This record gives sequence, C-alpha cells and structure tokens, in this order.
Amino acid sequence: MYSYKKILNYPVNIKNKDLKMAKIIITQLGGFAGELGASLRYFCQKFTMPDDEGRALLNDIATEEMGHVEMISSILSGLMKGASLQEIKDAGLEGYYVEHGKGIYPLDAGEVPFDVKLFAVTGDPIVDLEEDLAAEEKARIVYERLIDMATTDDVIAPLLFLRQREVVHYNRFKELLEKYKRSM
Repeated sequence: MYSYKKILNYPVNIKNKDLKMAKIIITQLGGFAGELGASLRYFCQKFTMPDDEGRALLNDIATEEMGHVEMISSILSGLMKGASLQEIKDAGLEGYYVEHGKGIYPLDAGEVPFDVKLFAVTGDPIVDLEEDLAAEEKARIVYERLIDMATTDDVIAPLLFLRQREVVHYNRFKELLEKYKRSM
C-alpha cells in the first residue's frame, strides 16, 4: 500500500543548533495541532467515508501528514545536533534529555506527551470533516506563530512549506465536505 521515498517533501538542512526553537517546534510533532495526530486522525477516519473519493482523500492526506512528521523530526534533530549538556540545561530541556537524550519523542511545547485523546473519530463523515477543517486551521496558526519565533531561513523555509500544506488540506477537506452536504 505504501511506497517510501527516502526524500523529504521539502528539503530540511538545519545549519545551526537552536535548542530553544526545538523546544517549541516539537509541538508540531506531538501537540494538539501536530502532524502525528493529524496523520492518525485522517487514517482512522477514512474507513467511514461514504465513497472511494473520501477514503482516498483522507488516506492521501494521512500519508502526507506522516511525511510532515518526518520533516518536523528532521528539523528537531538538526536543531539539537551537537548540543552540549550545558546548552541542554540552559534551554530548560533537562527533563527531556533525561528521558529521551537527543532522540525524537512526540511532545507539545509544554513537554506533555502526545495522547491519542487529542483527536476524535466519530464515524460521521460530516462531523469528522468539520473536525478536520478545524485541525488544519489550528495547525496553520501554530505554524504561523512558529515562523514568527524562528530567526533563520533554514528553519523558516520548511515551516512556510508546512503552513501552506495546511491551507491546501483545508481546501480539499472543505470541497469534500460541501459535496457530502449536498448529497446527504
């Protein structure tokens, strides 16, 4: 079913470590509007879409969101690469380091671990697509705020790409929702 290409959707080439940025960008991995939750939400919801078009769209976007998980993880890895223990302490990441070292673990910016309770699957296509629209908007605004906080183009550019994909996903979900509302 899946074909993995060993390239990112958008190139990530972080040039300098920045643990304070890593500490907030991690929210797009495991936070309430993060990519991991989006991928799981859409993958699970696809099974109760009423037609092949809906199932295919949710599957495609779920798969793309998993690619976004990889992009965020790559950004995080680059931002933490080569960090000393003192730099980790100075960034307030001692707790993260103790449990995860410099590994990638899905948390929000407050260091609360990812929880599947962050999203819902109701089995009702209309309700689920309404949630999906809200999820994409929440992700978009978080990306905009992360872009505001970022200071280097090597971080800003992939965040801009991810923000734009949220807009595209929103529009695709909106089209499908409008079609279902007309036919149900």
